[in-house]
Amino acid sequence: MRVVAVTTWFPTTRAPSSGTFVAKDVAAIAAAGHDVAVVHLVPPHQDDGTRALDHDGLPVRRIPMATNRPDQILAAGRALRPLLDGADVVHTMAFSTLLPLAWWRPAAPWVHTEHWSGLTTPATLPLTWRAALPVLARLQAHPDVTTAVCDFLARTIRRSRRGAMEIVPCIVPPLDPVPARRERDGTLQLVGVGGLVERKDPVVAVRTVAALRERGTDAHLTWVGDGPLRGEVGAEAARLGVADRVTLAGNQPTAGVSAALAAADLFFLPTRADNFCVSAAEALVHGRPVVVGATGGQGEYLDDAVGELVDRQDPDLYAAAIERVDAATRDLPAETIADTIGDRFSAEQVAAGYERAYHRAIEVRANQ
Repeated sequence: MRVVAVTTWFPTTRAPSSGTFVAKDVAAIAAAGHDVAVVHLVPPHQDDGTRALDHDGLPVRRIPMATNRPDQILAAGRALRPLLDGADVVHTMAFSTLLPLAWWRPAAPWVHTEHWSGLTTPATLPLTWRAALPVLARLQAHPDVTTAVCDFLARTIRRSRRGAMEIVPCIVPPLDPVPARRERDGTLQLVGVGGLVERKDPVVAVRTVAALRERGTDAHLTWVGDGPLRGEVGAEAARLGVADRVTLAGNQPTAGVSAALAAADLFFLPTRADNFCVSAAEALVHGRPVVVGATGGQGEYLDDAVGELVDRQDPDLYAAAIERVDAATRDLPAETIADTIGDRFSAEQVAAGYERAYHRAIEVRANQ
């Protein structure tokens, strides 16, 4: 099948980590035997000026589009139409990609993939988006089939959509071999992976390190990721006297993230809201137990034997959960922890899920 994937989230030279999960998805779809082309509706702050390129063997066309500019959304919709000619399936990815298709439908069967946490936790959005969301959410009704990365997100989408839906998770490939767990040396090595942004709550992470110290547990946190709260996080660590127990490692390539996970005893992310929480799943396939915030789809794959969800942003609650999970799992081999995920989120499984969605979209369109 000729698949044209349309997305607002995709890597550029100015934002190489943006939409990497979308890039993985389209690569998996291509590896499954489909002829895939990508149209990137690139936002201004990520636009490197390139309009046509090859990304890991896939052709990419870029159309500039700011989601807060109606004139650019209209222009993107006009530019997009001819690029969809000849497609057997149009596959849009991410909520903002629906905007330039708000007033028309592609001729080909249409599958939409949703990841956006703003749908499930609108309180994390700016006030303007919160006000517009009830109207914009109706765009979810337009595609022939919608896929969601977890049932937590699907339940929210179903409030605005009665059409066909499928659950297709994010790609988190299994590792072979799984990195062995390190020899313990008296310090509990924690790792968190995520942006230094309010939704990931790195300030609570720092306060949890301080709470662990007060409880008699010597812990060190390495946080992989960057963002606008970097200064606040560093200041809070200094205020609490744990600056030497917190390392802000900044953004890292895939190998750097993997190395940080392998060097840790336990993954800790006090996220306020995630739909899938890829980093927690990555920790599990690396054979590391996890403690994460409870709001999101992570509870759909987290085995109680190797992790715990915390339902309040309370450092003492997180500290207690970390101590419980560490005590329960410190003698578990990494392979045992990784086996709780297995290959459920492999590229092949995700591609098979999209294949089901494509055929279902073809059936839906044929019956209209």
